[in-house]
Amino acid sequence: MRRDARLALEEGQEVVSSVVSSASLSGSRLRLALAGAVLVLLTVMLPDTAQAQFGFRGGPLGVARFAVGHMLGLSRLRHARMAVRGGRYRSAALRSQDPRGSERQPANPYVMRAALTAQAALSGWHGGRRPQGWWRHPDGSYGWIGPVFWPFAHDDLTNAVIDGDTTSLSLYGYGDIYAAIFAPYAAPELAAYTTPHGRRARRVPSAEAVCDSSDTGGLPVERIASAVQPNEMQRTALDELAAAWTSARDTIRASCPAQAPTNAVERLGVMQARLDAMIKASDALAQPLAKFVELLDDGQKAKLDSLARERQAALASAQHKDAQAAQAAQAAKACDPNYDPRYDVQAQRQYEQLVQQQWPADDIASTLKLDDTGRARLDVLQDTTLRTLQTLSSCPMKPAATPQARLAAVKTRLQTMQQAVAGVADALDDFEFDLSDEQKAAFEAIGPKRGT
Repeated sequence: MRRDARLALEEGQEVVSSVVSSASLSGSRLRLALAGAVLVLLTVMLPDTAQAQFGFRGGPLGVARFAVGHMLGLSRLRHARMAVRGGRYRSAALRSQDPRGSERQPANPYVMRAALTAQAALSGWHGGRRPQGWWRHPDGSYGWIGPVFWPFAHDDLTNAVIDGDTTSLSLYGYGDIYAAIFAPYAAPELAAYTTPHGRRARRVPSAEAVCDSSDTGGLPVERIASAVQPNEMQRTALDELAAAWTSARDTIRASCPAQAPTNAVERLGVMQARLDAMIKASDALAQPLAKFVELLDDGQKAKLDSLARERQAALASAQHKDAQAAQAAQAAKACDPNYDPRYDVQAQRQYEQLVQQQWPADDIASTLKLDDTGRARLDVLQDTTLRTLQTLSSCPMKPAATPQARLAAVKTRLQTMQQAVAGVADALDDFEFDLSDEQKAAFEAIGPKRGT
């Protein structure tokens, strides 16, 4: 038993180390990597006439904005290395309990997210020799943990609405939809998250544990009260808002899957259910949030808004201390709507390489023995999914001035993603409509192989 526990701990340590491996490059290699990333961003931006050559597949502009998230996320990974070195969160995600324990949370919230989600997402995955999942988010965290989509959903709503921090919210998009179609997990690995047993039960967290443990905060009632100093009526409204926030958390938790989805159609359904729950939670927060804010005077509203400014300033300060900050700022030009992209033939090749790497259409058609109609439907599925590179840009959302406006912006983003997932689900339904059971099984088997 001791040997098994030690083995599990060692595996957890290897997983956490992989989260921050990209931050431990030597100085020269790091500069070369960053220079290359910036060069890619500056060259893949093409005008509409060039994008037209790629139909509606997202295009080089979509790829550029998708890559911006990776650049911005890299600026936070240096802090993660120091946090996980002490082993504070090395095995917490592998236990069915609150991962925070009695430890103080790290100053940078993305550190804990990267450590926890990496361990949980990779604990049941055997897709490659190195424990680095291809469906990882740019900040080192994961949008899929076994059958669970968007593990930190409630926290992301809180951060976006109260603190004006939409960083994590903006990173959900194409990569997560792609991971739903081409699953990173084989069926036994996925099932381990819903029915852990034996040795694996000590290493693979259940889906319920993931959903429960990923809620690390909630509405910061006392921080808000300390800032605005509410009177009795305002405090009552704040308590009502806190109750609504807790109810919203429960709504999101209820969307946690009890069973592991067995195919791409079901995984896209899991995404839709999660997004539906988040939208319903946003709707439930609108009225109590407006009531509380409207009871505040102008001075109190300014103090409430200062919470968001303090959060943004803290994150900006952490980024500016990094050597990557200048490069990340330069890369963010790809998100500027007034940026004038230049034609570059190399960008076309880069986009084509992305399509060929992530969508080996010829191999899929050959494996499934598709006829012309099936191949055309596969092309539509590919195009529809790649289009989300553009519709779900990973560029950070500009925070609105008030909590109500931020809540509305969050809901709009969730609805946009919901529509994107629904469109991909419809395209997948059309693609699989005439496929035999053997062809469907062959298509599903492609997913786990892509992690090797």
